[in-house]
Formats: sequence, C-alpha cells, structure tokens
Amino acid sequence: MDSPLAEHRPDAGPQAPAAAPTKAYRVIAAASIGNALEWFDVVVYAFFAGTIAKLFFPSADDTVSLLLTFGTFGVSYVVRPLGAAVLGRYADRAGRKPALMMSIRLMMLGTFLITVMPTYSTIGIAAPIAILLSRLIQGFSAGGEFGSATALLAEHTPRMRGFMASWQFASQGVATLLASSFGTVLTSTLSNAQLESWGWRIPFAFGLLVGPIGYSIRRYVDDAAEFVRATRQGTERGPVMAVLRDQKSGVLLSIGALALSTAVTYMISYIPSFAVEQLHLPASTGFAATMVAGVVLTVVTPVIGYWSDRVGRVRVMSVFAVLFLLLLYPSFAYLVAHPGFGVILAVMFLIGVLKAGYFAPLPALMTELFPTASRATGVALSYNIGVMLFGGTTPLVIVSLIDVTGNDLAPLWYLSGLAVLSLAALLLARRRLRTPAPAPTV
Repeated sequence: MDSPLAEHRPDAGPQAPAAAPTKAYRVIAAASIGNALEWFDVVVYAFFAGTIAKLFFPSADDTVSLLLTFGTFGVSYVVRPLGAAVLGRYADRAGRKPALMMSIRLMMLGTFLITVMPTYSTIGIAAPIAILLSRLIQGFSAGGEFGSATALLAEHTPRMRGFMASWQFASQGVATLLASSFGTVLTSTLSNAQLESWGWRIPFAFGLLVGPIGYSIRRYVDDAAEFVRATRQGTERGPVMAVLRDQKSGVLLSIGALALSTAVTYMISYIPSFAVEQLHLPASTGFAATMVAGVVLTVVTPVIGYWSDRVGRVRVMSVFAVLFLLLLYPSFAYLVAHPGFGVILAVMFLIGVLKAGYFAPLPALMTELFPTASRATGVALSYNIGVMLFGGTTPLVIVSLIDVTGNDLAPLWYLSGLAVLSLAALLLARRRLRTPAPAPTV
C-alpha cells in the first residue's frame, strides 16, 4: 500500500516530537520568505524580459535580444549546483539556520544590483555584464536556499512533512501572485516610455525591501530536534562527494521527479511574454492570467501537501503527472486557436491546479530520499541540478522551439516528455523508499 509511512526513510530513526503550533508557523514563515523572495525576483525578471532585453541587451533583431535576456536568465542556473554544494554542506555542518542567514544576504545583494543598475545606453557593455553578475550571485544564493529551508521545514514536524514542506512551494505561488500583480498594475497604468525609464525597477525595489524582513524572522528560529540528534551522534555531516557516491540514486530520482514541476514553473513565468508575442494579447492580460495561477498555487498547495501525509506522496504526484499528460496539450491548443481573456484565465487556473497537485508533495518526497545528516546537501544538489537542466533553460527552449518550428505549441511536446520522465522517477522512488538504504561507504 502506498501509505505515507511506507514512504519514510527506514533509517531516519525515531521521529522528533511535533513543534507547537506557534513555533510551526514561525518556522514556515522563516523558511518560506527567502524562497518567496527568490522566486519573486525570478518571475519578475521573466515577466519584464522584453523590457530588460531592450534596455540591457539591445539588438536589431528582437528575437536575438530576447534570447540573450533569457540566456542570462538561464546562465545563473549553472552556478546553482555550486551554491548547493557550498551552502548545503554548510547547512549540514553548521546548521540550517546559519545557512539560511547566509543565503538571504546574498539574495539581497543580487537584487540590489539589478534594482540600481544603469542601462546599456548609460554605461555600455558594463550593463549586461553587471546584470549577469547579479544573476550569478542570486543563483549561488538560491542554490543553498532550497535544501536548507526544505530540511528545516520537514524536520520540525516530521509527522506532517508533506504539509510543512509544501509551504516551500506555496511560497512560489505567493511570489507569482505578487509579481503578476505588479506586472498587471504597471503595464496597465504606465506608458511604454515610463515602464522602460523607471517602472520596471519598482518590483525589484519591493523585493529588496522584503529581504530585511526575512532576515529578521530567521534570526529567531532554531534548528529542529531531528537535526540536533544527528549532530550529537557524531555522524560526518554534509560531505558532497559522499552524497554523490553513496546516495546517487536519491539524487537521480529527485532530479527526475523534479523535471516536470520546475519546467512548468518556468513555463508559467513565460506566459506574459507568450500572451504578447504569440497570442497578440495585451501585456496586462498575460499578467492577470499568471496572477490566477499564483492564487491557485498559494491556496491549493498546502492542502495537497496535507493530503499527501494521509495517502502518500507518490500516489498523489502520479495522478497529477498523468493529468498533465492528458490535459496540457489540448488546453493550450484551444488557447492558441481561441485567444482571449477568459480562455487564458481558465487555462492558467487549470495549470495552477495541476501544478499544485504535483509539486506540493515533492519537497517532502525529496527529504525522505536522504538521511538527516546529509539531507540539506542531498536535497540542495538534486534540486539545483534539476532546475539547471529543466528549469532555467525552459524559457530559452520555449522561445527557440517556437522560433525554429513556427509552431506555438511545439514546446508542449518537450513538457510532455518531461512528464513521462517524472512518472518513471516516481515509480522508482516508491520502490527505493520501501527498501532499506545501504550502509555508507567508509
């Protein structure tokens, strides 16, 4: 039977007592706000890709300019595994809290650079180089953020791992909602000249203001009892090479399960550009549609996470992966054939529900694939390698496939292939979670 208990690591030891409700809420806020800030900056960058392309990557060919912008967007993901290795290992050795404090400082630095950076017309080639630098800093920070924050959430209330860890992804819904709200208001109230002159900087400035709040909240959250026990046992904590050597199956299965989720996340962030470039709808329409997805992800994700604690991670995720395969292409085919405000809202509502159903149990599933002593390192490496392969490249793949084939629906075959990959990874993960892990190599 695919029960939640069957999906817990048999070598995880006795479970820590559940945190008090107030403490659990504080942990959720501390762990989620950094992820929300990270995704807010990611989504805003993607939303205003057209404007950023004109200001920082000018070219006679609009497609080339947009490709350069999304290329910079994708390059930042190359550094994520490095951030995962460095900050993930730090989290397993020094603690989840110190690593989270470090990551949010770096995140604020990268956001600050984007907020104040002069454009190409002012400082020339230094402008795109500086944008690339800021994205690399953000990528390094984000590389360690997910593993540390997810481990913190999962370890504080082990009997509700699905619900607690789902807030890591629910915070992405909050970020999408906020970013799309900024996009809707700015594109509907400002002229193109105002938007290019100063309007696009407003959401980044807002993200910069959120950082100190997250930093302050994290100062008053301690590591969970489960992690403290692992520390007292004297286990070697966080060796990156040991994770890749002894837990490579957990890494590979996590990457495979993540493929569909992360690609759809970045597909959602591309919708405003898709609405304008391919559907010829107003920019505000694309932002409003993404805002609908943000609301759904924020509200539905914790509910599905709680449900996964009752019926099992793999069972819930498999159902929604199959629904993705069945519904993704026909829904977008209808949107392309009948572009309109109501249609795009309905399609994004559907995508939001499917994504929430699939990715809500995913963080808990990933934590259960690794032992406590190296959990932050394992989750961070898996997540960021997966995001590098299937996430940061998705907008670039979408633009390239549409440009090469001339078919607005071509990227959906790519997403369908990832759905098949993730389904296969889920089935293998179920088998692994029911099999005792081998002893680590000495």
